[in-house]
Amino acid sequence: MHCARRPCALIQPTFLYYLITRFLTTGPCRKAAEVLVSELEEYQLLPGRLDWLGNEHPRTYEDMVAATRHIAPDHLLQICKQIGPVLDKEVPSCVPGVHSLLGSGKQSMLRTAKGTHLCGN
Repeated sequence: MHCARRPCALIQPTFLYYLITRFLTTGPCRKAAEVLVSELEEYQLLPGRLDWLGNEHPRTYEDMVAATRHIAPDHLLQICKQIGPVLDKEVPSCVPGVHSLLGSGKQSMLRTAKGTHLCGN
């Protein structure tokens, strides 16, 4: 699947919500994490679990943490740290080695070789 043609189906918003919540739980925004956990569960935004018959059931945040023990609270931060160097190999920025999630133009994390943004953003 190519992001430029259609949305990236492999990256579901539910996983991003989960990773954001995990990140918030260990920093100074723990109250925000609590609110987010509450909303994730209230609106059933976490990926469900499948039983042996293939039926999907809602999952709590704690169930999700237990099922993804291999995911550290800073997993999202680690992903973000790796994006810049990987992108620089494909599409060098105008200031090599300088990475910011808030960059624009040739410093944008969404830059492409054609100077357009990925995934239609």
